[in-house]
Amino acid sequence: MSEACKNHQEPSHAASNAPEMKEVRVGFMPLTDCASLVMAALNGFDKKHGIKIILSKEPSWASVRDKLVSGGLDAAHALYGLIYGVQLGIGGPKKDMAVLMSINQNGQGITLSHQLRTAGVTDGASLAQLVANKARVYTFAQTFPTGTHAMWLYYWLASYGINPLRDVRIITVPPAQMVANMRMGNIDGCCVGEPWNNRAILDHIGFSVATSQEIWPDHPEKVVGTTAAWADRYPNTARALVAAVLEASRWIDASLANKQKAAETIAQAAYVNTDTEVIVARMLGRYQDGLGKSWDDRKHMKFFADGAVNFPYLSDAMWFMTQHKRWGLLEDDPDYLAVAKSVNRIDIYRQAAEQLGIGLPTSAMRSSRLLDGVLWDGSDPQGYAASFAVQANNTLV
Repeated sequence: MSEACKNHQEPSHAASNAPEMKEVRVGFMPLTDCASLVMAALNGFDKKHGIKIILSKEPSWASVRDKLVSGGLDAAHALYGLIYGVQLGIGGPKKDMAVLMSINQNGQGITLSHQLRTAGVTDGASLAQLVANKARVYTFAQTFPTGTHAMWLYYWLASYGINPLRDVRIITVPPAQMVANMRMGNIDGCCVGEPWNNRAILDHIGFSVATSQEIWPDHPEKVVGTTAAWADRYPNTARALVAAVLEASRWIDASLANKQKAAETIAQAAYVNTDTEVIVARMLGRYQDGLGKSWDDRKHMKFFADGAVNFPYLSDAMWFMTQHKRWGLLEDDPDYLAVAKSVNRIDIYRQAAEQLGIGLPTSAMRSSRLLDGVLWDGSDPQGYAASFAVQANNTLV
């Protein structure tokens, strides 16, 4: 039995495999990576596993957080860093949380406004030069202070010597409002999930300077999140939810036709509410940057990849905590591994995956090399968090 399993012994009523709940209220945000949750509900994968997913479209990540904490939602499509922010008491009310599975890898991006292009900015180096000139304060948006987009934005800016907490102004904007805010000139750039980067390009108000997979190839992104209390009280329901989303994830990645169908579905007003073409292009890895470059991105958004996407790696969770420490959101280093083991419910994921015949990795840790060449493998999180030249309390000299 894994350490995560030992940390979470199932209650006696879990001897029955039947889900304890028949209906599961699941929140989602209007983003491309909500697709597996939507298709789990619409394709009947939920009913196959004895539950009915009741989808709830949310206006902001703060709404997702508040409804999870209050019990207004049972589970949600959530930012990895949102769940850990609540767990650590740095992203709103402190509450013990649970990550049931990862939903996707890759597929986010950093977009800058055409006003910056007019000022001579086409990449990170030219942006750093403009910021250093201090002609004015430049404003950048992320979607939630402890979330993935904030961490991608901070990491990318810092790789060019820009301290996101000192050299520019950072604000929080809900994903679906990013394009409007850029159009109105409220922000100079943003980090957000798709389809909003591609929407800004097609509307001729912005251009891409980085995809999130350029920052960290095959990075973790959204998760199915819930509270620890809900996962402990309803373990069979949690397992059924994971199984349903796993089946939907496998279905989406099975063919181009399925991806097209998923894009057409989530483009509807009830979900993302945009044109199918805006969603499907980057979902298939067909990228353009708004500056004349087009390419096929092999590290585009993935939902399944034979289950490699969905396993809740402990090292993935630990990375977000190292960045929270780096940027002063955490005053002290937590016990990174212990916190990750308590939140990432490998025991529940394992049951669902084994039920579906989906393979499991040999280790709950994985290694990755980010855009600055730094290796992350979870072996020394405290040292890693302290190793960066640009942090909350210093600037690159």
